[in-house]
Amino acid sequence: MNILYIVIGVVVLLVVYVIALYNGFVRLRVRIKEAWSDIDVQLKRRYDLIPNLVNTVKGYAKHEKEAFENVTKARAAALSGGSPHERAGKEDMLAGALKSVFAVAEAYPELKANTNFQELQRELSDTENKIQAARRFYNSNVQRMNEKVQVFPSNMFAGMFGFHKEDFFDLSENPEQREVVDVNF
Repeated sequence: MNILYIVIGVVVLLVVYVIALYNGFVRLRVRIKEAWSDIDVQLKRRYDLIPNLVNTVKGYAKHEKEAFENVTKARAAALSGGSPHERAGKEDMLAGALKSVFAVAEAYPELKANTNFQELQRELSDTENKIQAARRFYNSNVQRMNEKVQVFPSNMFAGMFGFHKEDFFDLSENPEQREVVDVNF
């Protein structure tokens, strides 16, 4: 009779462990979706600021058409979405295009003094900081999920429950692209 209680106790502990493990995976998946949503909100905020910035700079630098077209194309590509890995590549293109617009703005002192341009520049800088914070939160949750999916004994159950490694939201592998977009004049 005592052996029966021990077996039942072991089975109950195993069931409780599996339930806790499953709930842990679900919590991580929800946090990853929440974190991605935070990134998406900030990226959309940046996408909304870009046309205003481009139009402000255009008013002063009408002959710099190529730089503006590149930003417009990169913004459209970034808006098309995709996986975190795909989005990171598109964000790198957009950051490079924005750098060219800021380089154009450098040549126009009256633009740098424009209140509207300064406000857009401040908002864009604030948005970049929020994107960076949201990216760190997302990547830390992805890192926890990826560890849990790969570490014994949770890795034995991850596949059965349909959980898998997630992609990090890493920006460019190119060191030049990793530079912060300089929005201070």
